[in-house]
Amino acid sequence: MKKEFNTAVDKLPALRPPALAPGDTVAIVAPASNLKAEYLARGIAELKSLGLRAEYRPDILSHDRYTAGDDRRRAAELIEALTNPAISAVWAARGGYGSMRLLPLLDRQLPNIPPRIFIGYSDMTVLHLYLYHRFGWVTFHGPMIAKDLAGGKDHYDRPTLIGLLTSPDPYGAIDAPPLTILHRTTQDRVSGRLVGGCLSLIVSLIGTESELETDGTILFLEDTGTRPYAIDRMLQQLKQSGMMRGVRALIFGEMSDCQQHPEQGYLIEDVLAESTTDLGIPVLFGLRSGHSSHHNLTLPLGVTATVDLGSGRLIIDEAAVYRADPASGS
Repeated sequence: MKKEFNTAVDKLPALRPPALAPGDTVAIVAPASNLKAEYLARGIAELKSLGLRAEYRPDILSHDRYTAGDDRRRAAELIEALTNPAISAVWAARGGYGSMRLLPLLDRQLPNIPPRIFIGYSDMTVLHLYLYHRFGWVTFHGPMIAKDLAGGKDHYDRPTLIGLLTSPDPYGAIDAPPLTILHRTTQDRVSGRLVGGCLSLIVSLIGTESELETDGTILFLEDTGTRPYAIDRMLQQLKQSGMMRGVRALIFGEMSDCQQHPEQGYLIEDVLAESTTDLGIPVLFGLRSGHSSHHNLTLPLGVTATVDLGSGRLIIDEAAVYRADPASGS
């Protein structure tokens, strides 16, 4: 039986972190799979080109089977980064697997703390949902250091990254190719709280205290390298668990490499459309955030957004960060 974690959080506006400023220090963490030193170095070089400083533990390159060191090392690294007042953002080096193993340790060891920027995708979906449920934070589904930033400026979208992390104003329309509309309703515009992440991880958290809350939301789902039948199965699980009942609009990512084989005779869009035809809500496809090979968009999770079906755009209606007042010390 699911244990209630923080029922008050989902009835309140999400807490925004302070905005990033030039010269701020970013803590790079590896809560999931292990990483290569050369990719980390490339990502740090790109981070510095954005005017930010990088800090990380010497043991970030640890290996323990398929994770970046054992659970205690990775949990300690994450807790140190989240609780260090000198750190302005906590940024995932990469995804993979391992974040879910940290949740019991975080429950026991992580104190109540004010919001700060947390950014990543893939396995970081677990931490996005955990930080929202426990603290009510706005977090950022966006490029990772030893993957997207390591690939250079064409591998991530600078305007959304910089705009969302540094400006205390609503971002507005995401400048990206119009989304493909799989299903329409009579409404041209639908608004709700933007939530979501990697489909596989969202399904893995069903029944836990970090289970995704979807009432009154625009739900974003993306994945990579997953067979179409497995995508269909996970969508059926979301529907049959009741998780889709409160969703106002559904947006899929690019779903890169989600095919059975090159000559399968159908597209992943066909599977998504058929699997969601009974929802009675707008369903769109192709938002380039997460597992994308180029111009990976940053999305603020927890803020109000609008889907405009006329233009096929996602519009961010609320600021994702606030500008601290130096005079007040806040």
